[in-house]
Amino acid sequence: MMIPPVDLGTQYRGLKTHIDAAFQDILNSGTFILGPHVAAFEKAFASYCSVDHAIGVNSGTSALHLALLGLGIGPGHEVITCAHTFIATVEAIAYTGAKAVLVDATPDTCEMDVTRIEAAITPNTRAIIPVHLYGQPVDMDPLVEIARARNLPIIEDAAQAHGSTYKGRKVGSLGTAACFSFYPTKNLGAYGEAGAVVTNDPELAERIRCLRSHGERARYHHDLVGYNYRMSAFQGAVLNIKLPYLDEWNTQRRHHAEAFTKLLADLPLTLPVEAPYAQHVYHLYVVQSDQRDALYDALRASQIIAGIHYPIPVHLAPAFADLGYEPGSFPVAERLAKEVLSLPLYPEMSMEQIERTVVVVRGFLEAH
Repeated sequence: MMIPPVDLGTQYRGLKTHIDAAFQDILNSGTFILGPHVAAFEKAFASYCSVDHAIGVNSGTSALHLALLGLGIGPGHEVITCAHTFIATVEAIAYTGAKAVLVDATPDTCEMDVTRIEAAITPNTRAIIPVHLYGQPVDMDPLVEIARARNLPIIEDAAQAHGSTYKGRKVGSLGTAACFSFYPTKNLGAYGEAGAVVTNDPELAERIRCLRSHGERARYHHDLVGYNYRMSAFQGAVLNIKLPYLDEWNTQRRHHAEAFTKLLADLPLTLPVEAPYAQHVYHLYVVQSDQRDALYDALRASQIIAGIHYPIPVHLAPAFADLGYEPGSFPVAERLAKEVLSLPLYPEMSMEQIERTVVVVRGFLEAH
């Protein structure tokens, strides 16, 4: 049987009674946008992240866009982020009219190399976006020290790191604001597009609430030019039901990752590294191989669906040619784009599925 990258059907069946009841409540109420289910999730998620405010929006990309706008980022400004990330991080910067300034990744954790931040700062720098990639945080303490010395806000891109911790502190509570995606395949996933911004800054939270709903502070009172970035009531309900299970699911992901690491340890693969400061929640279990594409094909031929995140570095995407980067600008990010492979990993995965995946990986590598 096929081993998928995630198994959302099994997860739904375990929660079906609660989700169906919540959907019926929304259908009966006629309140399909924002409303009490979204408000309940916002309160619960803020508490989970150890912050004062959570603002539900329609996607993680919108969350990044609104966090930047809420901090006054716009044309003529620069925002520093990592070259090894999903394109949405850089898109959100472009939406504001600001320019993305990229730094390379570290070869072990694949996260932003914080030792390169200071050299990237210019008089036009207005913010830094660390990307907590694959499920563990960037090394935040040195980054926070740099940002405080220059009065720069930090916006955590936590789209892949729900529930991860840095030195015991929850991701989302480590910067000025943090942005989450609840795309269905995330550790905490909705049943469609959804996102959130979390922060301890009440003024920033209020600006973002206003911006997400056409610039309204009260109905038909438009103080700002805003956006239609509101969260659906259905997504708020799903997320509120799933949130109490997140830590348990993350524990299962960690157990599966430990099993993969033990079973793959003797093979010519670069395996994921859990940084000493982090608790990795393994949104993705990412290995590195110079035979990545052939290994991907071998897995797929055995009905094991791996993933490639991300085959084209952001700085080499045609959409961002105007940033002026060239091949060789970020050698680690460029190598990762050619070598990273995400093996299937999700809470409902069985040991039999893990072992079958390992058998195929081992067979391919021993034959090549």
